Amino acid sequence: MATSFGGSNKEKKGKKPHKNKPTSKKYSLYKVNGDDIQKARSCPRCGPGIFLATHKDRLVCGKCKYTEFSKK
Repeated sequence: MATSFGGSNKEKKGKKPHKNKPTSKKYSLYKVNGDDIQKARSCPRCGPGIFLATHKDRLVCGKCKYTEFSKK
């Protein structure tokens, strides 16, 4: 006796399936060799923890816009 008047005949809504988010790229800036930790180049203005983005001809800080151009 599952007849109902009014409402919708759609399936009931439930929880959506869990989707894994992609891992953050900040972990690719650190490299661990045994007990040594190597980091990417950090910004001289902002200090450690703020890394410089590497482009093909320059290094740029995303926070304070500090830029170092590489010599050709």
